[in-house]
Amino acid sequence: MFHPVSAFIGLRYAKASKSNHFIAFINLFSVFGIALGLIALITVSSVMNGFELQLKTRLLGITPHIVVDTIGVESQKIAAFKSIPEVKSISAIVESEGVIQSRRGIQGVVLHGIEPSFMTQSVVAQNMLFGKFDDLAEGQFNIIIGRPLASKLDLRPGDQTRIISANASSFTPFGRMPSQRLFNIVGIFELGSQLDDKVVYLHIGDNAKLLRKSLAQISQTRLFLDDAFDYLKVEKLIDLPTVNWRARQGPLFDAVKMEKNMMSLMLLLIIAVAAFNIVSALVMVVTEKQGDIAILRTQGMQGHQILSIFLINGLYNGIKGTLFGLFVGLLLVSQINPLLSLLGAPISIGDNQGLPVDIQWAQIASLVFLSIGLCFAATLYPAYRALKVQPANALKYE
Repeated sequence: MFHPVSAFIGLRYAKASKSNHFIAFINLFSVFGIALGLIALITVSSVMNGFELQLKTRLLGITPHIVVDTIGVESQKIAAFKSIPEVKSISAIVESEGVIQSRRGIQGVVLHGIEPSFMTQSVVAQNMLFGKFDDLAEGQFNIIIGRPLASKLDLRPGDQTRIISANASSFTPFGRMPSQRLFNIVGIFELGSQLDDKVVYLHIGDNAKLLRKSLAQISQTRLFLDDAFDYLKVEKLIDLPTVNWRARQGPLFDAVKMEKNMMSLMLLLIIAVAAFNIVSALVMVVTEKQGDIAILRTQGMQGHQILSIFLINGLYNGIKGTLFGLFVGLLLVSQINPLLSLLGAPISIGDNQGLPVDIQWAQIASLVFLSIGLCFAATLYPAYRALKVQPANALKYE
């Protein structure tokens, strides 16, 4: 706990600028350096969080979070998955590979045979441009496709297109032929993800018929999680074979995370450099104030009080720069898209919504404490130097 006298003297030294203009300049430089580093960290971290959240929402809105191999498993055991806290809902799914063909062209796709009632509250359902999942009635052979796929193959709602299964075939007089059928396009969605032109939704029963198998033979269980990143917790509670979203999209999220961490590390060095300026300024203050330190020691001031004076002196500039950087950083992040538009350099991602921003307050708090911690570490050596000043030597030529 700092003594009030130590706080008074430390703050007086920190605020005094007329005695030594060079020290005052270094203090000012360190304050702005810390503020600039924190502004950059808050801005970059929040934008990268926004990118990650956008990827999480769009890609993992299509990719199943967890698929459990429940072929031949009792229904009671499958229903028990709902009791897992992280599981939002479960549904049956039949996933297979196929080819969609139109007059314009042909393309390989992943066929998601789903139960329409479980998709009505999904991210895909919230981004439908036409139609709805309830239109996927069993036996009518309807499908829902992404807008990029519809544009590439020149397909519109109401058109018919051929779906060829890559997982089923039969012998004919002309040889082995893949299973195929005409489907009606009843819906188009657009999430703005790279999977929009690779996934086709159809009723689970229709997909089973296309594969020429019964649902009991091929149906698996899809788990919808509240947070897709909790997949490890859920998999530990399931004693059946599972496939999670990381098997398909993991490398992309790892790359985004690594890029975010490396950018944060580089920007953190700005704060570290500014903190070292505090060391330089404090060392010069200690050298200049040796006579004052000696007088205070001869008047009975304890060593920890001397230490406190220069800790407060250094922390004053560190906290001032951190608070200024926090305020400006949050203001910049909250207004970054209007500011870019004002400067004539707007940045649009995907659907022209500007830069995605996700402010995580826990992360902001950790950055603030990290900044203050670096500033505190920078004051330790100069304060130790002040503690080692010998009054007799300091006052020898006074």
